[in-house]
Amino acid sequence: MSLGRFSGGVRRRLSAGVDRLRASGWLVIQATLAASAAYFLAVFLLGHERPFFAPIAAVVTLSVTLGRRGRRAVEIAFGVAVGLMVADLIVLAIGTGAAQIGLVVLLAMAAAVFVGGGPLLVNQAAISALLVVVLENPEDGLAFDRFFDALVGGGVALAVNYLFPVNPERLVERAARPVFDELGAVLEEVAAALESSDRERAEQALARARRIDERVRNFGEALAAGHDTARISPTRRRALRHLELYATAGSRIDLTVINGRVLARGAANAVRRGERVPSVVPEAVRDLARAVTALAAYLEETEGPAEARRYALKAARGASRALKEPHNLAVSVLVGHVRSAAVDILRSTGMDQSASVQAVEEAAGRATEIG
Repeated sequence: MSLGRFSGGVRRRLSAGVDRLRASGWLVIQATLAASAAYFLAVFLLGHERPFFAPIAAVVTLSVTLGRRGRRAVEIAFGVAVGLMVADLIVLAIGTGAAQIGLVVLLAMAAAVFVGGGPLLVNQAAISALLVVVLENPEDGLAFDRFFDALVGGGVALAVNYLFPVNPERLVERAARPVFDELGAVLEEVAAALESSDRERAEQALARARRIDERVRNFGEALAAGHDTARISPTRRRALRHLELYATAGSRIDLTVINGRVLARGAANAVRRGERVPSVVPEAVRDLARAVTALAAYLEETEGPAEARRYALKAARGASRALKEPHNLAVSVLVGHVRSAAVDILRSTGMDQSASVQAVEEAAGRATEIG
């Protein structure tokens, strides 16, 4: 591996890490505050000497993956209760040791599954039971302090989420922007590779396109978290209308990324085989990149959808010109992917499927009739 490629890989990983930290930074701060507050309350209000379940419950409830926090808090409380009950009974009956650990985990998880618990409840039951077996003295007897510690931790976590909610709009915007930036950059690289017939550049664009999937997943998680926060917090409910824009575009963004990757693959194949590609095709790919940038601005509500739609239709129209002249199969494939990506971008702006297809056909003609 060359030094340049290695350093490029390191920079990409660092950039991806910074993106994730920006998207989840406030969630980390929330969990930190909740853990400290839960421990403080358990010690000074309940008088517990070692309330380690309080900060554990707080951190798990405010995990950076979010989800339905109300249900998570309830599951944690029941998970801890099940785990502690099983563990205390086993320790009192047969003491501690390697065999007891296995038995405790088996029974705690089985009990949690039996009562219909989700993965979080089952795992929390096992972890709680393990901590009891490893840390507790068999002669200490049953202890209900741990159950109340878990309730304190879950309650503090929900209070922190209510009083200091993350900004759902900023959370989603920060997760979505890297997707659009990277997809736009990939499309620019594809256009440049087609123009110069640069095989290495085409291969790099394809490899880069394949790495966008992780950012799309981050965006999906952030969108779910943003909706969760906006619904729970009265001060953030106004964000729901804005988040609906992203929700409408969500599935289409995924398809647009897939189309971008397939377009990059088609470009790499064309360059490998030395196929002649008319200049209108790479220019159309550049218009797709401009449409992606305009779509990001629309979703951030800095402008309306007109610009994104204009560039998407321009891309479809420009690429379709290549079909009016003698062309090879590679050109037909590239044009098809440009038109498909244009439809997905139009749908991301709120147009339905039939209206998007009709708009493309009105602007660029039917692909079968043109060819």
